[in-house]
Amino acid sequence: MNANQRITRIFLIPTMAVLIGGAASGDARYADIQTCDPLASKATKALFANLKAIGRQNILFGHQDALAYGVHWDEWHKSRSDVKDVCGQHPAVFGWDVSKLGKYDYNIDSVNFEQMKDWIKEVYKMGGVNTISWHLDNFHGGDSWTVGEKVVRSILPGGTKHQAYIAKLDLFADFIQDLRVGFLFKRSIPIVFRPFHEHTGSWFWWGDQHCTADEYKALWHFTVRYLRDQKGLHNLLWAYSPDIFRDKDHYLERYPGDAYVDVIGLDDYHDVGSGGKMEDLTRRLKVVVEIAESKGKIAALTETGFEKIPEKNWWTQKLLPALKADPTASRISWVLLWRNDRPSHHYAPFPQHESAADFIEFKNDPMTLFAGELPRLYRLD
Repeated sequence: MNANQRITRIFLIPTMAVLIGGAASGDARYADIQTCDPLASKATKALFANLKAIGRQNILFGHQDALAYGVHWDEWHKSRSDVKDVCGQHPAVFGWDVSKLGKYDYNIDSVNFEQMKDWIKEVYKMGGVNTISWHLDNFHGGDSWTVGEKVVRSILPGGTKHQAYIAKLDLFADFIQDLRVGFLFKRSIPIVFRPFHEHTGSWFWWGDQHCTADEYKALWHFTVRYLRDQKGLHNLLWAYSPDIFRDKDHYLERYPGDAYVDVIGLDDYHDVGSGGKMEDLTRRLKVVVEIAESKGKIAALTETGFEKIPEKNWWTQKLLPALKADPTASRISWVLLWRNDRPSHHYAPFPQHESAADFIEFKNDPMTLFAGELPRLYRLD
């Protein structure tokens, strides 16, 4: 976002390849699922296929850092979230961020990385979906919002900071490789990875005013190839998520190509808050879904929210109608709201919030799905 702003069911599975989360070869059902990693694990391919199928009828509700903290609490809990405190169910999708990985023990939002790994495992065990973004620091000094240097150019092969970028990718690969569960055989947890997001804006150093379209695509290509082919990460689904866009051509201006993307996403705070128009959200989502379906990808509202939710009926009178207003736009697989940090900075309700009762109605709508209501996402039935 810009500067202003669990039920794993244990199955007896007949083949060792599935137990260890290996590549999806040898089973035509999985081989026919076209993710951008041909060697993606069976669980990863199943997640891809099941998320596409869910989007035809339902939308998963997601929330950033949901298990890590909430408004008026920040003590460690294994199974607490503001969302569950309000409606009795955790979100179905959980967002995490790995900014500061390798530099500090905690990320940009004070989430301990080792605890984050445990929470990611809990989400997988509850049958939910984990997504990871990366507010990557500027390689010339500063954070993601430090702009002015041509950072993208410098971290591409041949650039002065290329080896520093590889070192960061190695740290990320180590983190992802620790996300494994099981007893005799460890299974890698599928992750939706959403790097270099909101690039149609210019608040991040990878934004459209700080690199060319070709440089952005080259960075995406290198990142996919390095993590997939060199580091052997076969449990990632890659999410492309611009900020708001004018039209289809603008959306696709920096699109890395079908061989490098699994999720066609949108980050949109502009249309859902004060001064925005929810019909613009619907219009943009329709384009997102049309692009995704034409390319055989997943469509999602990958990041959004109305800070503090000052309208008590916002969930059922604003967000839900915008998601339902157009039959094409409604075919997104999930919507992820940003984090709940404090009374002045939160995007989901908490107990005693004025929109809590309305949120329960939103949760009870047949379209929305929360944890505990999910089909088995990590296998094909």
